[in-house]
Amino acid sequence: MDLLLVEDKDSFRRLLSQALAGSLWKVQAVADPQEALRALESQPFHVLVTDLRLPGMSGLELIRRARRLHPGLRVVLMSAFGEPRDIVEAMRLGADDFLPKPFDLDAFLALLDRLRALVGAPPPDPTEPWIAHSPAMQALEAALRQAAASTLPVVFRGERGSGRERCARRLHALRHPAAPYLSLPAATLGPEGPDPRTLQLLEGGSLYLGGLEHLTTAAAGALARAMEGEAGRRLAWMGGVDAEAPLDPGIAQRLGSLELRVPALRERREDLLALARLLLEQAARREGRPSPWLERSAERQLLEHDWPGNVRELEVLVGRTLLFAEGHAVRRFPDLGLGQEAPLCLPWPEPGPLEGMLKAVARSAEAQLLRRGLAEAEGDLPRAAEALGLTVRTLAQRLRDHGIPLEDRASSPIAEGGSAPPRKAP
Repeated sequence: MDLLLVEDKDSFRRLLSQALAGSLWKVQAVADPQEALRALESQPFHVLVTDLRLPGMSGLELIRRARRLHPGLRVVLMSAFGEPRDIVEAMRLGADDFLPKPFDLDAFLALLDRLRALVGAPPPDPTEPWIAHSPAMQALEAALRQAAASTLPVVFRGERGSGRERCARRLHALRHPAAPYLSLPAATLGPEGPDPRTLQLLEGGSLYLGGLEHLTTAAAGALARAMEGEAGRRLAWMGGVDAEAPLDPGIAQRLGSLELRVPALRERREDLLALARLLLEQAARREGRPSPWLERSAERQLLEHDWPGNVRELEVLVGRTLLFAEGHAVRRFPDLGLGQEAPLCLPWPEPGPLEGMLKAVARSAEAQLLRRGLAEAEGDLPRAAEALGLTVRTLAQRLRDHGIPLEDRASSPIAEGGSAPPRKAP
């Protein structure tokens, strides 16, 4: 992982660089904040460690500009002269911690280990909306709050697209919102089971395994052993399984201590309109346009539909409707066709050299083809991989590269975060 160290005192900069030599961190150390900004503009870093008092620019101003360039950047502020107001301002700007100089090197390395876990497995957004007006969702919320008081493994059982992983994120946030969280498709686990380094990274956090019905016998045995190992006992385990699918007996014994049912969208009529409005608002915001409102006729359509595709279907419908919507109101949800007959609409790339624009368009097209392949397979990763001519691991990696969640991928408050609907291009 890449770390940018900004310290104007040569001796202390060398000391910290030497302390990190041979570690998992690739360190670039600079004395000048302007040089630090140039480095941040030229490449992404995972962590910024900066002194407060720097020549020509304060550490606070550097943090402000660095976070503008890389909003997900993890930041540590150091100072021998830190006033409380400086510390408060640093935290407001997004700093993760403050180290008063002089500090113990072991404490510094321990802090970086914690940040490495958060970089590799960032916790879910604690402000992610959670809509639970319906009795079925209120019952699930009550069960989640009870589960949060324990460290028992939990399995979420429900139909594809119902929001099993969103429920796992909700439980994680109720248990320990600042701890690392990682979601993996169970189908990507080989006979060696989870990577031991990943389990160490997640210490004190949660691991969610989606699609447990796809575990091979060998992978299930390796997973059971990993759960009983030293690293496995220091994290919270969660999994998702299809509504009617059987669980491997060994996994059911270890992971199924508590099984929670995720209701299908057709059982949540009281949530439908709130979900649709929020989806419209989120998609419109990503497109930089005003959010349209739903007229009564459109609301009746939503309430009368059977919703066999769960929240994923609602997300696709809302995205398609916004793409072709005119004016400030949605009067009805036309059946635009969600299969291959629907047009492939790509956003215009940022202006620049032709080769660069072509690469950007190709990347946008690949993301849409991956989403469509996943949707046509109803979220079944192995089936989608077979249809696309890829291995499961290759498909999972490509989805990650595009920021497409691997399970329950709809972007609603009770489903996995997706991407904005494509903008129409001539």
